[in-house]
Amino acid sequence: MGATGQFRQAVVAWAAGGADAHAAAALARGLAAEVGFRAVVLVEGASDQAAVEALALRRGRDLDGERVAVVPLGGATSVRRFLDLLGPGGLGLRVTGLCDAGEEGFFLRSLERSGLGSELTRTSMESLGFFVCDADLEEELIRCLGTDGVERVVDAEGDLRAFRTFQKQPAQRERTTEQQLRRFMGTLSGRKIHYARSLVEGLDPARVPRPLDRLLAQL
Repeated sequence: MGATGQFRQAVVAWAAGGADAHAAAALARGLAAEVGFRAVVLVEGASDQAAVEALALRRGRDLDGERVAVVPLGGATSVRRFLDLLGPGGLGLRVTGLCDAGEEGFFLRSLERSGLGSELTRTSMESLGFFVCDADLEEELIRCLGTDGVERVVDAEGDLRAFRTFQKQPAQRERTTEQQLRRFMGTLSGRKIHYARSLVEGLDPARVPRPLDRLLAQL
């Protein structure tokens, strides 16, 4: 594991608290000083991390080499803790991020309470480097690819037959294809993360979800 991966793990353990928090904090501080991280991107989960890193790779960018760490929060409710540890009141790093529309208000309040702004709106939050997905990044990706495009990706991954069977389940019959695709991708452990990468790789370069595109552009 490289320095960025070690830093990511240390930050997550530090934010979680507990018996290992002191050692994790020391490791995170040491790595931040040694590597000289330029920015940290806070995302809600591992699938969002996978999508950000996949788009960077598609664009020929090496986030590790650029000293940028993408850190999954494990849920939006912990964002304030990460902001306090990593931002101006902590390690003093530039912190950016991506969140779902349902968590926008929580992110806004957390940014304000961490001293990064006041009376923030979505526009002013974007000026700080934080972008909102409508409704989430998975839905943004499906919308940009279209259902036919997503099904081509599912077919390329060898899952189209399983998806057709899934569509026939009673609970799925009244749902739209978009809803079925979203649910299908969350049915097995690791599938959502895998498809976050695959959907990004299947995007038309001219049709990248705006929040993801803007996030990468300002890093």
